[in-house]
Amino acid sequence: MGARGEGVLCVAEREIRVLFTNRALARAETALGKTVLEIANDARSTRLGLNDTAKLLQAGMEAARRETGPGGKPSSLDEAFDVMDAVGFTETARVIIEALAAVLGYSSDKGEDDRPPE
Repeated sequence: MGARGEGVLCVAEREIRVLFTNRALARAETALGKTVLEIANDARSTRLGLNDTAKLLQAGMEAARRETGPGGKPSSLDEAFDVMDAVGFTETARVIIEALAAVLGYSSDKGEDDRPPE
């Protein structure tokens, strides 16, 4: 599937999908005015604030929406804050950080144990 990180936040029995790919992270860089490595360092050192978390959530929600196909209303920053208000900052940050780690840690190199049987 390639470099991607996914997560789910549950709001009132509704699942909010979050998806990060390299393209989604590039959009997040633009929204935050930071490189992806700066974002990762902020997350690791607990400097990831409310605004950054909401912008990352918006980028992840939008990437998930786009993956489902055409149509639908683009994810807004207000919607991201509504989700964060519903589930809490800590849970939102946890899901985002895990999804970021998955895409940033992706490697196409497969060890010999990962090869399909012949």
